[in-house]
Amino acid sequence: MTPASRFLPLLFLLGCRPPSADAHVQIAAERAVVYTTAESTGLRLTPTDTLLFKPSEPTSEGKVYVFVDPRKTFQPFLGIGGALTDAAAETFAKLPAARQDELLQAYYSTDRGIGYTLGRTNIHSCDFSSESYTYVNEGDKELSSFSIAHDLRFRIPLIRRAMATSGNRLKLFASPWSPPAFMKDNNDMLHGGHLRPDFARSWALYFTKFIKSYREAGVPVWGITIQNEPMATQTWESCVYQAQDERDFLKNHLGPVMLQQGLGDVNIIVWDHNRDLIIQRAQAIFDDPEAAKYVWGIGFHWYEDWSGGQQMYGNVALVHRLYPHKHILFTEGTPASFDSTAYGRWGLGEAYGRSMINDFNSGTEGWTDWNILLDERGGPNQVGNFCFAPIHADTRTGKLIYTNSYYYIGHFSKFIRLGARRILASPSRSMLLTTAFVNEDGTVAVVVMNPTPRGGPYSLAVGSMSVEISSRPHSIQTVVFKAR
Repeated sequence: MTPASRFLPLLFLLGCRPPSADAHVQIAAERAVVYTTAESTGLRLTPTDTLLFKPSEPTSEGKVYVFVDPRKTFQPFLGIGGALTDAAAETFAKLPAARQDELLQAYYSTDRGIGYTLGRTNIHSCDFSSESYTYVNEGDKELSSFSIAHDLRFRIPLIRRAMATSGNRLKLFASPWSPPAFMKDNNDMLHGGHLRPDFARSWALYFTKFIKSYREAGVPVWGITIQNEPMATQTWESCVYQAQDERDFLKNHLGPVMLQQGLGDVNIIVWDHNRDLIIQRAQAIFDDPEAAKYVWGIGFHWYEDWSGGQQMYGNVALVHRLYPHKHILFTEGTPASFDSTAYGRWGLGEAYGRSMINDFNSGTEGWTDWNILLDERGGPNQVGNFCFAPIHADTRTGKLIYTNSYYYIGHFSKFIRLGARRILASPSRSMLLTTAFVNEDGTVAVVVMNPTPRGGPYSLAVGSMSVEISSRPHSIQTVVFKAR
């Protein structure tokens, strides 16, 4: 049985309308469907219970609760997805046709898969490319040699198929890892360095040529980030922008050039690095009206805990409070360095669940994983920086390997749809992590994660009604119902 065939249609719950502003929350359909993924079981996004809502008993300190209120709404939902890199595309091309179709359905179909609606791709090469390359000849400041011919072989065909499978709902944003070497002060695409001021306009025009070329190839680009990880000096493609550098490049070059080239509809995302320094970057750019007017929002990654510290979810929440009119998007995360013996490591999925719940509760609107697909070595990767993906392909056998990360992400992306809004959801005990959204059709999806080795019951309470649910050790559940 393939993972896609495990999915059953959501139970159709009748007699409902979207949540109202009435003082009392009512359960419209009287029942909730529970989907479960749990360690040491065969449960993978499996419907495990259909439960009836009943009048709640008086609360007790001896019980565990998850309180949900669909009347209390927060930020809109933009989508969930992953990166369509050179590595993903090259690996995909090696798969048999049947496995290619399976992968596309597993990610981009709502009925047979987990319904991805976001995608990220690289502007020329990154570490997850087989080689370093650009779209122009060395030294071509006028960009007269610009060509995306490299991407037409593997990457663009994959993106087109992903978009088609999603019903053309996929929003794609693109990120550069470095300008071409001749545009940098270290004359090297690798090892950090800085954009040379005399090449700033040329580099801004490079973005516009990329967007227009992709559109001509049948791939609309919804957004761009200015620089992947602008504070990192890496052994692969990288370029350093201090906060004022990114601000000035945006307001003096990239923003005006995008407008001049008729690309004002393409969303510009700043930062695209970790939560630790997100406050400083937001202040530097959003507090400058001439820079802020070009910005859709701010993107971030999760790698600030590399030295054993904590993930800084509170910094994201603070940006949301300080700049409520700017959007927040998670743009990259991968849980661990690759180890072929650890496909079944349960912590891979839990890393996603923990981050997604906390990030959405902090005001994040969309969440983008790193590579959608990698090979049996965790690559290809030009510098040996191998890592995990939710799905791996053994290119020797054509087999697809689904890690539990795929299912953890699916507990969000399969049930929370475009146009949803986050709603109030709060657990009464710290053993549980939870977030919840209401879709436009009134369907509520409550995600409840138990990252502990202890199972136990909890009461999911909505207004005066509740259902009793059993939480398994190291599990994640999505509870689906309708409310009004």
